[in-house]
Amino acid sequence: MTRDDALLSVRDLALDYGNGRGVRDVSFRLWPGEVLGIVGESGSGKTTLLKLLGGQLAPDAGTIHYRMAGGDMVDLNDLSEARRRHLGRTELAFVHQNPRDGLRLAVTAGGNVGERLMADGARHYGRIRAAALDWLERVEIEAGRVDDRPTTFSGGMQQRLQIARNLVSGPRLVLMDEPTGGLDVSVQARLLDLLRGLVADLGLTVVIVTHDLGVARLLAHRLMVMQGGRVIESGLTDQVLDDPREPYTQLLVSSVLAA
Repeated sequence: MTRDDALLSVRDLALDYGNGRGVRDVSFRLWPGEVLGIVGESGSGKTTLLKLLGGQLAPDAGTIHYRMAGGDMVDLNDLSEARRRHLGRTELAFVHQNPRDGLRLAVTAGGNVGERLMADGARHYGRIRAAALDWLERVEIEAGRVDDRPTTFSGGMQQRLQIARNLVSGPRLVLMDEPTGGLDVSVQARLLDLLRGLVADLGLTVVIVTHDLGVARLLAHRLMVMQGGRVIESGLTDQVLDDPREPYTQLLVSSVLAA
């Protein structure tokens, strides 16, 4: 692909929280169908970067250009609040580490999935419910739970429901913040297998933040390593993990191998 084919183009992005925390001079491009992993220790800036991409934080400097479905390239920071919210319900999706942050707990499982379709203009109840049932099946939630509330689900089920809620509208860019964090190892493995299948089957374009290099290796085509708010190393995932150049990356990899 050429440089002009990029779905997302980030240039010189910066946000200063003070006390040396934030994001500094981050630039990268993301192509359709690509999964970009962002790794680093706590406080490295990776989640801040993801929230900047998702519009949950406003940068001090830099641009985030996104290619709309019609082909136009727009700076997400220049969009009106109403247009940004519409994109967040249709073309963009954000999967939170804590699924309760991405679900409406007082609404049924089917309602959580169908709500995103309604936000995109769907009004036919039968088709909305059918789509909800289809997506519950895709994320391995029994159809009989369609009218149950998320508060009755386990943490792993809540995360799978959040994924269904986000993907039902066919987003073109999915942002994931530690989607397997806080789950038991066996639940993590099942969720990872599900995510890998969905990414491959749907050709999703994804930015995934994780502290787990195993997750990054399994899902990401390309990797960015962050330290102190900056990207210090990037490249193909296997290349970065098998032959890291930077001492910090070498330390991250060796700590995993020693664990």
